[in-house]
Amino acid sequence: GLAKTAKIFAFENELGVQSPVGFWDPAGWTEDGSIENYKRRRQTEIKHGRIAMLATMGYITPELYGKLPGYLSPSLGIKFADVPNGLGAISKVPAAGWGQIIAYMAFCEVSSKQGPGTPGAAGDFGWKVLTSSDPAVVKKKLASELANGRLAMIAIIGMFFQEGITGDIWGGLAKTAKIFAFENELGVQSPVGFWDPAGW
Repeated sequence: GLAKTAKIFAFENELGVQSPVGFWDPAGWTEDGSIENYKRRRQTEIKHGRIAMLATMGYITPELYGKLPGYLSPSLGIKFADVPNGLGAISKVPAAGWGQIIAYMAFCEVSSKQGPGTPGAAGDFGWKVLTSSDPAVVKKKLASELANGRLAMIAIIGMFFQEGITGDIWGGLAKTAKIFAFENELGVQSPVGFWDPAGW
C-alpha cells in the first residue's frame, strides 16, 4: 500500500539508484524503512563489490598476461607458474599462503573504524587517488564504483560456474574459436550455420 511505497521512496534518491532499473529491491529488504539496515547493507555491498572487482581481474589477468616469475613458496618449491588459474589455484596455495591472505583480510577489517556514521562505513578509507574536489564528480565516481561492483559480483560467480561446469576457465571458448575458423567455408548455410555435432 501507500506506507510501503513511501518507505521505498525514502531510498530512491540514494547513491546507486541508476537507470534503467531505478530503485530495485525484489527481495523487499527495505520494506521496513530502516535507514540503519539500509546503510549496513550498502556498506556490505561496497565491500563485496570491491572484492569481486579484484577477484574478477585476478581470474582473467594471468590468462591474458601470464604469471609472476619466481616462487610462490620457495620452501616448498612452488613456482607461480605451477599454480593453475581459476578454481584450481585453491588447492595449490600452501597453508601459510592462506594464512597471509586471511591475516591481510583481518587487517583491512580492523585497521579503520567502520561503525555507523564513520567514513569507513561509507567506503571511504582515505585513499584519494581516484577522487576529486568536485562533489558532482565524486558522486559520479562512487555511483560507477557501485555499478561496476554489482557487475563484478555477477561476473565472478558466472566465472566460477563456467569453470565448474566446463572445466575450462574460458568456458570452452578456445574450442569455440577453432570452430569459428570454419564458419565461412562453402556449405555453411542458415539456419544451422556451421554444424559439426561429432566434433570432426
